[in-house]
Amino acid sequence: MFAFPPNRDTLGGTAYLIVEKAGNILIDCPAWDEPNQQFLQTQGGVRSLFLTHRGGIGKVGKIQDAFKCDILIQEQEAYLLPGRSLTSFQHEFSLNSHTRAIWTAGHSPGSSCLYLGTCGGVLFSGRHLLPDRQGKPVALRTAKTFHWKRQIRQVRSLLDQFTPDTLRFICPGASIGFLRGQSKIDNAYEKLAQLDLETCLSTQPLL
Repeated sequence: MFAFPPNRDTLGGTAYLIVEKAGNILIDCPAWDEPNQQFLQTQGGVRSLFLTHRGGIGKVGKIQDAFKCDILIQEQEAYLLPGRSLTSFQHEFSLNSHTRAIWTAGHSPGSSCLYLGTCGGVLFSGRHLLPDRQGKPVALRTAKTFHWKRQIRQVRSLLDQFTPDTLRFICPGASIGFLRGQSKIDNAYEKLAQLDLETCLSTQPLL
């Protein structure tokens, strides 16, 4: 797994690449510059491009044109990519035996996470869950949050779906500067379980 530098086109979003023999999976769009293009080529290209939310779209058309990859996006945001060959899903979608997309609406209507069942369990959370200043995963309410209560319900749903044995890491889609040089949150389930969801519901949006 590789993390790309924050991308200006996606408001500082972090994209990730999962390298697999069956075909690589790109999560959100990295900056479409020469170094990233060459890196993707040397790793074997991209088979699937998974978009965690509308803010991760970036230069999706150029990436698809270069690698002829399929685009996977939750159905409520598929309309943002007219004319593109893509696969949309409703609640969940399995890319292979150990990788699946999970709809986690709240940050945006089609906000979704990608779960990788290897390496102890890795959740690529987009902007559904981000690190706070202590490096713990949190849901952040902003003025642009689509539906805050739904987002909190989806956090509860993730806690119900996983255990400490099946969710070791969270790879957030932004704010990785709070991780002090890392691109993942370790002991993810335990830290997520410490989040006071009832208090979160009463928080006011950030400006």
